[in-house]
Amino acid sequence: MDTRNLDLGLLATLETLLAERNVTRAARRLNLSQPALSARLARLREALGDPLLIPGQRGMVLTQRALDMMQPLQEALEGVRRVVEQGAPFNPETLQATVVIAASDYVQYALLARYSVVLRTEAPMIRIAWRSLPDLMALATQLERGEVDLALARPETAPEGMRQHQLYEEEYVVIARQGHPVVRGTLDLDVFCALDHVVVSTRGGGFSGPTDAALEAIGRRRTVALSTSGFLIVPEIVSQSDMIAVLPRRIANGWSDRLQVLEPPLGVPGFAIACIWHERTTNHPAQSWLRDRLAALA
Repeated sequence: MDTRNLDLGLLATLETLLAERNVTRAARRLNLSQPALSARLARLREALGDPLLIPGQRGMVLTQRALDMMQPLQEALEGVRRVVEQGAPFNPETLQATVVIAASDYVQYALLARYSVVLRTEAPMIRIAWRSLPDLMALATQLERGEVDLALARPETAPEGMRQHQLYEEEYVVIARQGHPVVRGTLDLDVFCALDHVVVSTRGGGFSGPTDAALEAIGRRRTVALSTSGFLIVPEIVSQSDMIAVLPRRIANGWSDRLQVLEPPLGVPGFAIACIWHERTTNHPAQSWLRDRLAALA
C-alpha cells in the first residue's frame, strides 16, 4: 500500500464516497463531474490496495476495509477541520451552508418557524431544509452520514450514541370552538369524556394516546371520533365542529383568538423536546452556534 499520493482532498473525497455509497450522489455533494470523481476513486483504490466500493444487489456496498476506515477517517478529518477553523473567528453573517433539520410537524410549528426567521436574519447566506422525522434507525444513519444536521424530538427517542440537549418541556391543554354548545370556558371530567375527541396518531390509524392512559388510570374513558396523523390540522377541525382535542400548548396558543384553550380536567403527562446531533459535530463552530441559537430561542 502506497499512501504517499493521498492528499487531504482525496481523503475528503473518500469520506464522502463512504458516506454516500454512490458515485453520482458523492459527485453532486463535492461539486465534481462524475468522470472526475471516478478518477479520484481509481487513485484511492490504487493507493489503498482495495476496491472500497463494489457492486451489490441494491447498488454499491462497502468492502470490509472501507467499513473499518469509515469512523476513524471521519474523526481524523473532523480534527483537521477544527484545527483549521479554530484560527479564524466565526462570523454567522458570512456563513454559507445548508442546514438540514428533522422534526415533526408539531416542532416545525412550535419552534422551527421562528428559528428559521432568526437564522435568516443573523446568517443571511444559509439555506434551511426541514425534513419529517424518520424512524429511529433511519435517523441514526442520516445523522451519521451528515444528511441531517439536527433532529428535534423527545429525548427518549434519540438514537443510541448521539448527543442531545433538552430544549423545553411541553404540556397539554384542551381546545374547543368558540360558541361551543356545551363548553363555555370550563370543562369538567364528565363533559370531557362525553364529547367527541380528535386525536393525533403520528403513525396513522391509532385511537388512543397519553390522555387515554391517564383516563384509564382513574377508571374512565373518552369517545374518540377522529384520528389524524398530524397536529396542525386539528385546530381547524375543532374550529368547525363540536369535537374537542387535547393538544400541546404551543400549538393551541397560536389559535387562542379563535378557539377556547382550557386546562384538562385531569392530569395528562407532558413531554420534553431535545436537540439531537452526532458527536463529530460537537466542536464544529458553525454547528455549535446553530445549537446555541436554537437553545436560546426555545
